[in-house]
Amino acid sequence: MTTTDSKEALLSVRNLKVDFRLDDDAVLHAVKGASFDVSANQTVALVGESGSGKSVTALAILGLLPAANARVLPGSAIHYRNRDLLKSMPRELTALRGAEISMVFQEPMSSLNPVFSIGFQLIEVLKKHLGLSGERARERAIELLREVGIPDPPTRVSAYPHQLSGGQQQRVMIAMAIACEPRLLIADEPTTALDITVQKQILTLLGQLRQRRQMAMLFITHDLGLVAEVADHVVVMREGEIREQGSVAQIFSAPKDDYTKALLACRPPLTGRPQRLPVADDFLGGSPVPSRDTERPRGLHGDEAIILDVSRLSKGFYFREGLLRKREFKALHNATFKLAKGKTLGVVGESGSGKTTMALTLMRLTPASSGAALFEGRDLLALTSAEAMPYKRRMQIVFQNPYASLNPRFTAGQILMEPMQIHGIGAGEQERVGMAVELMQKTGLPESAFFKYPHEFSGGQRQRIAIARCLTMKPDVLICDEAVSALDLSVQAQLLNLLQDLQDEFGMSYIFISHDLAVVKYMSDQVMVMKDGEIVEMADSDEIYSNPRHPYTQQLLAAVPGTYAMVKGQAVP
Repeated sequence: MTTTDSKEALLSVRNLKVDFRLDDDAVLHAVKGASFDVSANQTVALVGESGSGKSVTALAILGLLPAANARVLPGSAIHYRNRDLLKSMPRELTALRGAEISMVFQEPMSSLNPVFSIGFQLIEVLKKHLGLSGERARERAIELLREVGIPDPPTRVSAYPHQLSGGQQQRVMIAMAIACEPRLLIADEPTTALDITVQKQILTLLGQLRQRRQMAMLFITHDLGLVAEVADHVVVMREGEIREQGSVAQIFSAPKDDYTKALLACRPPLTGRPQRLPVADDFLGGSPVPSRDTERPRGLHGDEAIILDVSRLSKGFYFREGLLRKREFKALHNATFKLAKGKTLGVVGESGSGKTTMALTLMRLTPASSGAALFEGRDLLALTSAEAMPYKRRMQIVFQNPYASLNPRFTAGQILMEPMQIHGIGAGEQERVGMAVELMQKTGLPESAFFKYPHEFSGGQRQRIAIARCLTMKPDVLICDEAVSALDLSVQAQLLNLLQDLQDEFGMSYIFISHDLAVVKYMSDQVMVMKDGEIVEMADSDEIYSNPRHPYTQQLLAAVPGTYAMVKGQAVP
C-alpha cells in the first residue's frame, strides 16, 4: 500500500477509525484504520461496494458524522493544509465547508430544498461564504449555472428542483459546490443511476472544472469502470479497510488484491459473453473463478416462436394549457416489436425515451392510447379485467426500486405468499409456505429471511425478493425495468447470473430495460433503442454494438466508459 508524501498532500488521512453504536448497543466498525492522501490538483478515486466505508470517510473529513451514534476513535488524524480537522472547533469547520472543501452528494433531490428555487439556494451559499447579496449574488448564481452547462441560466435560476432533470439537478449541486472556488471537491457517487450520456456529461464537466479551477478531487464510486475516466490515484476499500491503492495504470494493469480483481471482473465485458459472470465470493471465498472462455450463445435465427407481438403501441399524456386548451405529450409513439419465446429483448435509451411507459402499458398498469399487444394471439390491451386476470400470472414486472415496490409492513414470506393467495396457487397455506421457501432458496436467500422485513435486507437481497415474488406466478414473460441499476457490481453480477439460470430452467422470455449498455449486451439476444418515445433502431445485440446505424445509438455507445481494462476479453482505454 502506498500513499503520497503527506508533507505535499492537500488532504492527509491517517489511521482513520470510525465506530457506530447500534440500537442494541452493538458497535459497527465502519472504518478500520484508513490512510490515504489527496495532493493539490490531483483526483483520487475511493472505490468499493456499499458498506465499505467510503461515504463515512467523506463525512468524517467534513465533520458531518451524526454525533448521536458515530465516534471517531483516538489515534485518527485528518489534516487539511496542515490543520487537524478532528481538533478544529465547530465554527472553524463551518467556515471551511463550502469555502475550501465542498461536497457533491449522491442524491440531489435529497440535498436540494424542494420549496426554494435553485437560484435562492445558490445565492444562500454566496451570501454565507462570500458576503454577496442582491443583484451581484444573482448574477454570480447565473454565471455558475452557465459554467456547469444549465441551459438558459437567466430563466432556470428561478426554477425549482422538481422542474429539472436528474442530470440538471446534479449540475446544480456541482454549481453550489464550486461557488466559493474550493481547493478540494468531494464527489460522492455523483453519477449513480444517471443515464449513460448524462453520466458522461457529468464526468466531463467535473474534469473540466478541476482543470480550470485547479482543484483537487476525491471521487467516490462503486464502479471501477468510471475510475480511469476521472482519477489519477485509486484507493480500494472493503468492509472499512483499504485493500489496495496505487495509480490508475497500476490498479488496472496489475491489481494485487483479490477484491480489486473481483471488482474489475464482475462487470459484463463489451467484447465477450462469458457463460457466467464472476462475483466477489469467487475471488475471496476460495471457490473456482468461472472461466471466461466458455461463451453463452445469443441472437435470433428467425424461426423462433413469438410469444408477444406488439404493434403501433402509443401512449399520450394530456396537460392543461389555460382554462380550455389541452396539450398532448406523446410518451410512446407507434412502438412495434416482437418478443421471441425463451429469448431476451434489451431496451435502451435515456430517461424520457418511453421505456418504462412501454412496460407499464404492456402490464396494463397504465392504459394505452392506441395499438395492440398480442400474447399468443390475444390482444392484452382489449381484454376486460376478468379476462386479463389469467394473463397477469403469465406476465410479471420487476421494478427498479425494490424498496418502493415491497410492502414495508409485510415480511418476505408474506410478500411471496400474497400473489399465490390472490391467484389461488397452492392447495393451502402449508404448501404455499413450502413454495415460498423453495423460491427463496432458488434466488439465493436463506430460509431465515422468510420472517424478516424489507428494511432488514440489502438492496440486492430486496431485488431478489422482488424477483422471487414474480416467480411465484411462474410467468412466461418477465419485464425487468432497470432491475440491476445502482447495485454494486458484484450484486449486479449475482442477479444477472440468477436471471440467466432462471431463463435456462423455465424458458422465460425477458424484456430487459436498462441504461447500462454493457449489461444489455451481455443479457440480450436482440436490442431495441428508444428515443423520445420512438424506436429508432433494432437489431441482434452483437450487430447493434459492432455496427450501430442510428446517430443516437452511436452517441450512446460513445458514452460507455472505456475502462474495463486488462481483464481478459475486455477493452483497454
